[in-house]
Amino acid sequence: MSLDPSVAAVRLAVRRSVADVGEHPVLVACSGGADSLALLAAAVFEARSRPWQVVGATVDHGLQEGSAQRAGQVVAQMAALGVDETVSVSVSVEARGQGVEAAAREARYAVLEEVAQRFSSEVVLLGHTLDDQAETVLLGLARGSGGRSLQGMRRRFEAFRRPLLDLRRSQTEAACRAQGIEWWEDPHNHDPRFTRSRLRHRVLPMLEEQIGPGVTAALARTAALVRADVSALDTIAATALEERRGPDGVRTDGLGDLPAAVVSRVVRLAALEAGCPPSELTSGHVVAVEELAASAEGPVRHKQVQLPGHVTAYRDGSTLRFRRTAVSG
Repeated sequence: MSLDPSVAAVRLAVRRSVADVGEHPVLVACSGGADSLALLAAAVFEARSRPWQVVGATVDHGLQEGSAQRAGQVVAQMAALGVDETVSVSVSVEARGQGVEAAAREARYAVLEEVAQRFSSEVVLLGHTLDDQAETVLLGLARGSGGRSLQGMRRRFEAFRRPLLDLRRSQTEAACRAQGIEWWEDPHNHDPRFTRSRLRHRVLPMLEEQIGPGVTAALARTAALVRADVSALDTIAATALEERRGPDGVRTDGLGDLPAAVVSRVVRLAALEAGCPPSELTSGHVVAVEELAASAEGPVRHKQVQLPGHVTAYRDGSTLRFRRTAVSG
């Protein structure tokens, strides 16, 4: 009997993603959905001919009734698929100045990093697909947050890897069906209160119908192209920041001679180094600091700018500086 094409595609994607893994365990994040279960099954298959073990990890965000019971079911399913170890962890999701989805994502990645360290794993596999990438690009476009959002999700960052970014969600579902794997449909994925749910079930299908069936793939392709441009600009900005870095701040003389795209990145990098959380530093914050640094001689609208992370940006002559924001009371 020939191997199902979708199963083969998922296994090949995983094989390529873990080709450089040594003997350390591979951690696979599993929600119980089709994407992560197909990913987990492929990792278990690939591990048969590799020196590393597979650890399946599920995260209970506590956002739905019965989530603890659901996590227990996922653990049992991971064990049935043949993983070497199973882990179930609970996290507390606190949406401080951001949406619940973003807060849950941050909490999930943080706890997965802790689990990876516990098992001495250098690789954490995530089950995001090409469809997820297209949705991420549309979300970035709707927010008007520039190329950094339009570049979508990275294939690799720190210990995390996304082997399935070139595969459609329909392929992971087909792979599960071919292997007799039943998956769970998260009610949040169908809840119209969530923006990503509306994109998935209303916006993207409408675009596919009105423009053509290649829209999802085109959006993902756009993300790859934008990422290359953003990476190049970030490299140029990092060099420019080093050239202007002084003992007490960033020299602003000549900053205005640089392209606007580089200036905004120099300012953003400086703010991040000063302690601003990346997820909370908005384009509005960056523009305000740009205006602060725009001229060493002329008047400025603000003498200082309050930034997230209890950071204050201010100008001292021709130098842009940052200090901890004084907390009253």
